[in-house]
Amino acid sequence: MPDIKVIIPAMNEGDSIASVIADIPKIVSEIIVVNNGSTDDTVENAQKAGATVLTEDRPGYGYACLKGMDYIDKQSKAPDIVVFIDGDYSDYPEEMDKVVAPILEKDVDFVVGARKKSLREPGSMTPQQVFGNQLATFLMRLFFGAKFTDLGPFRAIKYEKLKELEMEDKTYGWTVEMQLKVLRKKMAYIEVPVRYKRRIGISKVSGTVKGTIFAGIKILGWIFKYSIK
Repeated sequence: MPDIKVIIPAMNEGDSIASVIADIPKIVSEIIVVNNGSTDDTVENAQKAGATVLTEDRPGYGYACLKGMDYIDKQSKAPDIVVFIDGDYSDYPEEMDKVVAPILEKDVDFVVGARKKSLREPGSMTPQQVFGNQLATFLMRLFFGAKFTDLGPFRAIKYEKLKELEMEDKTYGWTVEMQLKVLRKKMAYIEVPVRYKRRIGISKVSGTVKGTIFAGIKILGWIFKYSIK
């Protein structure tokens, strides 16, 4: 069996984190929740649900993901695959088998769980999220010939390929940075349609004006940075 580890960045996801952990398939060897400044019971609920809990005090989605990667780097045995998923229960963790399948069966390097409109619960993505995804993926098609349709946070990648990417974004640009570097390094990638539902709680990105603006700036910044290289 392949060794699969899951990284879940989490900030104030106390109401949802246990459900996310409970629905992750048993093929996963370790679930790593990175507490990113929570003031609720995220840590306690994640620990009770059986996850390894790390703490990253510096706020930022990328900081949390990098913390999880650093933890894995220091382990004696490297995993085969790392899966990233959000802690708000908007994704369906039980679909993880489907997300990792192209890596296991077709030797694909990187898989994005694409939130297809037909599979999304109405209202699960805000208008600004939909627009941002459409704009970002359009620009990636325009500049890089990409086939991406989504910047979905539910994604899987071979661990050795993840290391090659040398990820660096600390905040909102994490997902688009990963996809741009996959394109630049000509890694084999594919999208897998996944279901998507209304999240539990308020989004730290699309749920605030500040978060939406900064996420947009970060995403476009990464795209234009790579388009002029």
